[in-house]
Order: sequence, then C-alpha cells, then structure tokens
Amino acid sequence: MNIVVCVKYVPDATGDRHFEDDKTVDRVGVDGLLSELDEYAVEQALQIKEKAESPDDVEVTALTIGPEKAVDAVRKALQMGADKGVHVLDDAIAGSDAIATSLVLAKAVEKTGSVDLVVCGMSSTDGSMSVVPAMLAERLELPQVTLASVIETQGKEVRIKRDSDSSTDVIGATMPLVLSVTDQSGEARYPSFKGIMAAKKKPLETFSLSDLGVEADQVGLSVAWTEVQETTERPPRTQGEIVTDEDGSGAKALTDFLASKKFI
Repeated sequence: MNIVVCVKYVPDATGDRHFEDDKTVDRVGVDGLLSELDEYAVEQALQIKEKAESPDDVEVTALTIGPEKAVDAVRKALQMGADKGVHVLDDAIAGSDAIATSLVLAKAVEKTGSVDLVVCGMSSTDGSMSVVPAMLAERLELPQVTLASVIETQGKEVRIKRDSDSSTDVIGATMPLVLSVTDQSGEARYPSFKGIMAAKKKPLETFSLSDLGVEADQVGLSVAWTEVQETTERPPRTQGEIVTDEDGSGAKALTDFLASKKFI
C-alpha cells in the first residue's frame, strides 16, 4: 500500500507574521514549521501503516510545496515515521491559490507512482480555506472522505466518522481515495531521538514544475482566482482594566465589569 500525506510549511503563529508588498504571506523571512493540522494527517497515515497486516509493505510519503525552508515540514514528517519525502520547489509557484496548489499536488502525487491513499489535514493554519482535499480528489479522479474524526481501515476498505453541529455521519469508501482528518482524530506523536536520527537517512526527492509537467503560467499570483485586497496591522495590545477591592466592593465591581462585556 502506498500512502501520500500532503503537508504544509506555514509561518509560526507565535512569531511575527506579515505580508509581502504583493499582499502574499511572507514564507521566507519568517520562522516556519509543519502545520499543526497536518501533523494529525501524518499521525493517521502512520497508524494505518502500523495497523496493517504487513506494515513493511506500506510506504508513507510526505509531500510538500513551497520555498527552500518548506523541506523542514517534510523532515518533521520523516522524523515522526514517514518513509520518504517529496518537496516541490519552484519560484513560479509563489502566490498560488488553492486551485493552482491542488494542480501541483495532484501532479506530484501522480509522480510518486500508484497511490492507494492521499491524506490531508482539515485545513492549513495560514490560509484556512479547507478546499484543497476536495480539489485534489477531483483532479486525481478519486472519491473523497473528508473531515474524519475517527478512521478505521480493513484491507482496501476505509470507514470514517464525521462530526457536525447537528449529527454524526459514518461514511465508507474503497481505496484509492483522498482522506482528510480533523484535529479530533488523535494527538500526533512527538519525534523520538531514534526517529530524528533515522530521518537523516531516508530518501527525499525535490521536483520542479517541469519535472511534473506543469507550465509556469498555470500557477502563481498572476493566474490566481482569489486575491487579498487589503491587509491591516493587528492593533497593539491595550492595558487591561484592574478591579480593586475597596471595602469589600471588589466582587461587585468584577461582576459589573463581566456583565458589561456580556461574559455573564
């Protein structure tokens, strides 16, 4: 069985994030990391491998698109236990929207060979569009089972549980397919020291657009169907209001303050 996990290198949410002059997210001049939501996808792919009748016959490939630093997302997945990595690196990709991203991902998945399962996170922590898994399934002409909180596999059969505000659905499908998982699917493992050392010896390929048969004019900001029209700096944090206790009036003052903010 061949499993491909799509992972994304995103700006660190705890760092100083900002936009470029063309209103695209700066992905080069800031610290980045493997998207937390994609860690869940890696974890579920590894669990599927570990639960298989013959785990050695299951190969998990971590796939990413992005600048040179984006390879760190793949390395994290390899440290967690993925078997090999693929990094699509091409300057022309910068500024691509979800439509172009899904095109490049689909071509990269096809480049890896015959695939039984493509696993994605529920969303990226920077763009938060949640549409790439569905677009990827369409381009690969595969069925999709998305937003899974519980995943069960038996041979080629996959069954998921999907929770919504009003109901819980159980959906089944047969591989090959595209699967996306939520942050309720189970905590992702931490790379062990052994895993970190082993990752250094695992294969990691780098592809350009030409390697995938994608023309430069099919991707990038100039052909994006969506754009950021305006950005505003986050306002500076203001000093909080201090409630003092004078003659036993502190509790009432605190209650009045919380009520004025509609917290109670």
